[in-house]
Amino acid sequence: MQERDLISWNSMMVSYVQDAKSLDALEILAEMISTGKEVNYITFTCALAACSNPKFLIEGKILHALIVVSGLFEWPIVGNALVTMYAKAGMMTEAERVLQTMSRHEVVTWNALIGGHVENGQTDEAMKAFQLMRKEGISADYITITSVLGACVTPNDLRKYGTPIHAHIVLTGFESDKYVQNSLITMYGKCADLASSKYIFDRLAHKNSISWNACLAGNSNHGHGEEVLKLIVTMRSDGVELDQFSFSEGLAATAKLAMLEEGQQLHGLAVKLGFEADSFVANAAMDMYGKCGEMDDVLRILSPPVNRSRLSWNILISAFARHGYFQEARETFDEMLKMGITPDHVTFVSLLSACNHGGLVDEGLAYYFSMSKDFGILPGIEHCVCIIDLLGRSGRLDQAETFIAQMPVPPNDLIWRSLLAASKLHGNLDLGRKAAERLLELDPSDDSAYVLYSNVCATTGRWEDVENVRKQMGSNNIKKQPACSWVKLKNRVSSFGIGDRTHPETKEIYTKLGELKKMIKEAGYVPDTSYALQDTDEEQKEHNLWNHSERLALAFGLINTPQGTTIRIFKNLRVCCDCHSVYKFVSEITRRKIILRDPYRFHHFSRGKCSCCDYW
Repeated sequence: MQERDLISWNSMMVSYVQDAKSLDALEILAEMISTGKEVNYITFTCALAACSNPKFLIEGKILHALIVVSGLFEWPIVGNALVTMYAKAGMMTEAERVLQTMSRHEVVTWNALIGGHVENGQTDEAMKAFQLMRKEGISADYITITSVLGACVTPNDLRKYGTPIHAHIVLTGFESDKYVQNSLITMYGKCADLASSKYIFDRLAHKNSISWNACLAGNSNHGHGEEVLKLIVTMRSDGVELDQFSFSEGLAATAKLAMLEEGQQLHGLAVKLGFEADSFVANAAMDMYGKCGEMDDVLRILSPPVNRSRLSWNILISAFARHGYFQEARETFDEMLKMGITPDHVTFVSLLSACNHGGLVDEGLAYYFSMSKDFGILPGIEHCVCIIDLLGRSGRLDQAETFIAQMPVPPNDLIWRSLLAASKLHGNLDLGRKAAERLLELDPSDDSAYVLYSNVCATTGRWEDVENVRKQMGSNNIKKQPACSWVKLKNRVSSFGIGDRTHPETKEIYTKLGELKKMIKEAGYVPDTSYALQDTDEEQKEHNLWNHSERLALAFGLINTPQGTTIRIFKNLRVCCDCHSVYKFVSEITRRKIILRDPYRFHHFSRGKCSCCDYW
């Protein structure tokens, strides 16, 4: 264009802002100012939108000064944009200061302030702003209502704010607004009141994909994976189109439930409907395959390094860590840095977990201290738990105690539970007692504290103490979480408890166990009865070991799967060392691959070896 008028310049800025090209938009403004071009309130509003990115906060403050000098500060639309800019950048004090110096407050201005508080997790401040807005006599719109509903994320928030706001919605007629309805479903879901969330959902005359997704999210956030999958089936039967959010939630549910076949079907449907390239779906599918034991599929759908988001890198590192491939996890982290991707706190949780599973103590400590030193990431409780587990399992119990005393965050139950488990592993009765006491101070009903300390006593031969702990559990009506293992074949899940004889194939299972016991003993297996934590003779201890749930599941899997196929077994507690040894022998004798997933990691057994290298 030979002659560019103000509309042309502003149009270019708008286009850049809409494409999230903040720097290009600001360069347009700089050129306008340097060449003496006219600017108006639209110009500054667009520029402020570009500065909503925290990276451009300094430029935003310069703009603020220019706006004051230009005399456009009194324009409501400019003031709203200023409040929004500071709020999105997390500078809530500045946002409130702008609001206080403006002569005219509009609903848009208040919405910007309330929305900023919500985005920054400041529930009380968001509600105070909402109350001030009402005191000024400014009527809320649907954006205001959805924002304050979004501020309620805990059961306490629901009691304190959510329920009264719902009453206000009914009184002011917003209950029929579809955006408010969906926000109510989301709020009750986030605040763990799934019954109310479902009640509102069921009463909707017209359910759109947003309504369905809100219901999916509520169930997913509270571990109701089966309900998520049922809702997806109902969505399809009702003719509601699944979107990237629906697929992401569904894949996340199958990942938590380790339902590989259902996850594969859902991923196949997503590909069929054209969502293969969607980053949300691709990442959810990667996570699902990783948590279901299929590393080959994780790598198959992994995008090239130049196109990977930080989330994709984090999922890959986490998958490697979970499967015991700690060297690959470290190499992936190095490659991530070379590609210019900045790690976040999640990256380091996965990286420290990889070092933990691999027994790489010095490497793990080096990564921990580099977080704040090299990347400006303050360690959180998750990182500290990894370090305690890392030090504890390697036998550095004194160093673990020192670390706890110097932690940047207060120790929680996970810290003391990790230390207690390490005390059991290394037979340190005194440290185990101390960790158990701290754990019970936090939660007197924590069954794991009693069980782990009882195991410490049993490991060190303190049977009287074991009996005392058990009596204390009984008097406090505390029950131990029972061990459970399960195998999924086609559409049927078969689960087993210790010594379980309720399965229809019980006779065949125990016959198979007898055959396995004979074969692996001939191959050199010697039972380690130190893992039978009962005060009985050696013969009874060995018998008790062969009643463990993971052995029953293994026998069932061998009976019901063709020779040469992989057996997948899941357990709710950490696998014991003697069962781990049995699995190795069985994989060698039967020439079968066995994948065992416990709450901490995957064990891939093949030809007498395990991917964990006997360290877990």
